[in-house]
Amino acid sequence: MQRDAAQPATDARHDVDVDGPIQRVGTIRVSEEAPWRWRIEPAGAMRVPGVVFATRELLPDVAADRSLEQVANVATLPGIVRASYAMPDVHWGYGFPIGGVAATDVEAGGVISPGGVGFDISCGVRLLLAPVDRDQLMPRIEAVMDELDRRVPKGMGPGGVWDLDRAQLVEVLEGGAAYAVEQGHGTARDLDRCEDRGVLPGADPDAVSDRAMARGLHQLGSLGSGNHFLEVQVVDAILDEEAAAAFGMRVGQVCVMIHSGSRGLGHQVCSDHVAAMEAAMDRYGIEVPDRQLACVPVRSPEGEAYLAAMAASANYGRANRQLLSQAARRAFDAALGAGDLELLYDVSHNLAKLEAHEVDGEPRLLCVHRKGATRSLPPEHADLPADLAPVGQPVLVPGSMGTASWVLAGNRGGDAFHSCCHGAGRTMSRTAARKRISGKELRRQLLASGVEVRAGSARGLAEEAPFSYKDVDVVVRTVELAGLARRVARLVPVGVVKG
Repeated sequence: MQRDAAQPATDARHDVDVDGPIQRVGTIRVSEEAPWRWRIEPAGAMRVPGVVFATRELLPDVAADRSLEQVANVATLPGIVRASYAMPDVHWGYGFPIGGVAATDVEAGGVISPGGVGFDISCGVRLLLAPVDRDQLMPRIEAVMDELDRRVPKGMGPGGVWDLDRAQLVEVLEGGAAYAVEQGHGTARDLDRCEDRGVLPGADPDAVSDRAMARGLHQLGSLGSGNHFLEVQVVDAILDEEAAAAFGMRVGQVCVMIHSGSRGLGHQVCSDHVAAMEAAMDRYGIEVPDRQLACVPVRSPEGEAYLAAMAASANYGRANRQLLSQAARRAFDAALGAGDLELLYDVSHNLAKLEAHEVDGEPRLLCVHRKGATRSLPPEHADLPADLAPVGQPVLVPGSMGTASWVLAGNRGGDAFHSCCHGAGRTMSRTAARKRISGKELRRQLLASGVEVRAGSARGLAEEAPFSYKDVDVVVRTVELAGLARRVARLVPVGVVKG
């Protein structure tokens, strides 16, 4: 979830000098280390530097977005190691910037912060590959979009593909996409192509409040609202033939990209545990420069409770995308007789995970927060399925509605704990976007450019206008220059379903 606001709720306000290779955000010193990398020198309570992967044009507009301040604030967290990182799509968020990555040393008192995960726990993206090309799709595109519109629940509030009772919801929270597949919603191969095989371990439904459970009963298999979508795309270009072949991608191929998360259940879990941590910080002697960075040691009752509830929410999010995949398969089958959509990959971009990484030459157990950032595992990583291991993890980077999206691949030696950007990154608030264009006019423009649109509301459509985001082509080129991932394939939209 992205909070819509003109100014972040930080405690400090600073003037910013934006000229030259060295910039200052109040007492924060920002220096250009390379055309695609900026460093925030430690100052005040910062324990590590900040590192921002961005070209000058991608740096946040400091007059409207104070996310560089948030990068510095995150650097004050107890136990943080190496740096507080920000991806090229960085923009202001709740506590952490969206596009923020930070890891804390679990055994050295490192903390976990819900602000480093976000309200939409395990919000993520999956990409399905269709057995048809553009020429086969376009004569039937309206029928396909009508079927998707009918079969994919969207918008705020209740409504999902699978209405659960409480016992089933507990199974979803424990079993994630694997439970959904077990119940007939997908195939075993789907799980091979999901992060963690579709199930994040350590989930405990008892750590999820009754209110969160109630919100999750009637939303499984739904897009939600905001920037969530289901998009029908076509492979426009291949830049890495070896990786594309391993991924099963070819020019002209039709794909379906799904972006959704844990809906109201995850939002409530975040709210519940932020409040619990705010009340607990004094007991642990923790002070943070922004109350939205509420945190506790990972190895604490409150930290363990959040990890358990977060894992349960992540499993809900993964099952949610699994149900949406099945809806897309049925729609393609009904309209085209081509329902055999194969999952390329599913990965979350709002999560904190316990991972082993080397720090100062020593292996350490770290709590890696990725907030609006995704894993980007290198070739031969142990967590990759065998058929993807030679080329690295597929990294899915959606663009803004009506613009390109990208498939990347993880690199050896990637920085920021094998992390990458998760999208284009907003530059304009939803309110400002609505003032600039109406949903009706945006729909007309998209249709004129060859993109069929099915939207839950005109208001929601206007809020996601493409001009509200950075140029995703520039963002992924910056990712490649920084060595975080390499470009494999560019996808262009031909139809979009929005909440």
